Order: sequence, then structure tokens, then C-alpha cells
Amino acid sequence: MIFNNNTAQKTAELLLQINAIKLNPKNPFTWASGWQSPIYCDNRITLSFPEVRSFIYNEFATNIEQKFGRPDVIAGVATGAIGIGMLVAEKMGLPFVYVRPEPKKHGRQNQIEGYLQPGQTVVVIEDLISTGKSSLQAVDALIEAGANVKGMAAIFTYGFDVASANFNAHNVELFTLSNYPTLLEQAVKSNYISASELETVKEWSKSPDTWGK
Repeated sequence: MIFNNNTAQKTAELLLQINAIKLNPKNPFTWASGWQSPIYCDNRITLSFPEVRSFIYNEFATNIEQKFGRPDVIAGVATGAIGIGMLVAEKMGLPFVYVRPEPKKHGRQNQIEGYLQPGQTVVVIEDLISTGKSSLQAVDALIEAGANVKGMAAIFTYGFDVASANFNAHNVELFTLSNYPTLLEQAVKSNYISASELETVKEWSKSPDTWGK
């Protein structure tokens, strides 16, 4: 997983400012997976803040060109990355498609919505990486449709070891605008959390599936 340090710091600062990411070690959140977590991330909130979303799609566009080269198509992972993915495609002047978690049960039963030709190069946009499983399902769907996936770009990653293993197993390069260690650094700088709370949230990231049990 790769990232730009200056971009990572600014992204973390903005996500904290608009409460797209919330840290609450004393009253943990419960994820859909059942995991207890001192952090909750909802990057779709960025779409409601013009200056923040502009920063994000501009950073995506610049870094995608640098890291992966100019693709033929931008693909967003439904539903969280559809909005920001469209903005990235618009900024880069590229076609856009989005990928559902599974094919529709009716109509044309599409999993990929939009126009995609076999052999086209694609960079996938995601809002958040936890284990990477659902994100990589989208990559698999694109490959099955004949696309050449050059890599994935996401707003934020928790940096779990299981995610790194999953992306390595799929041979997919991941670029993220920010990450968990940078977020914690910014949270302490801005007095969002205390030094003692910092130790708690660091411990969580080492074993998120068993933390709090």
C-alpha cells in the first residue's frame, strides 16, 4: 500500500474536521461485522462539503496519473464510492462505471453499470478499506468482464494486515489518500484525543476482531 505523506496528513485533518471519521475510545462503535471499534468512518459525508470533496477528487486525479498512468475508465465501488468516483472521472475527462456487490436480480442483471469494453484499462475508486474483501470483489467482477485493472485508489485505510494480505494475493496495487497512523497523529495534534486514548486506539488496530471482548 502506497500513499503521499503530505496528502495523507491533509486528508486526515479534513476528515476529522467534518466528522467523517469519529474516534470514541470510551464508547466504542459496533460495526456491521460485530467488531467493537473506537473509530467509525463514513467518507460519504465528504460529498456534502464542496471544499473537501474538491480536495479529494483533485488528489485522486493527480495521484492516479502518477501511480498508475492514465486509465481508459474510472470505476467506483457501490455504493460508497459512486459519488467521488464520478467526480474523479469528470476531473480526468474519463468514462465512468460502477460495480455492484453482486448482479441485479432483475432486468439485464448487471453487476457493472455503464459502458465497459474488454481490454480497457481501469482504476478502481473506493471510499474505505477495512479487510479489502468487498473492494476486491469489485476488482474480480471487472476482470471477469475483460477489464485490465491497473490498481485501486481509496480515501482511507485502516491498514489491517489482512487487507495487505488480500491485496497481495490478488496482485492489486492500492493507493490511499490517508491511513490510520496518520489519522491518529493528526487527532493528537488537534487535541481530538488524549495521549492515553491514543494508546487505546493503537491497541485496537493490532487485533480489531477481538478488541473489547
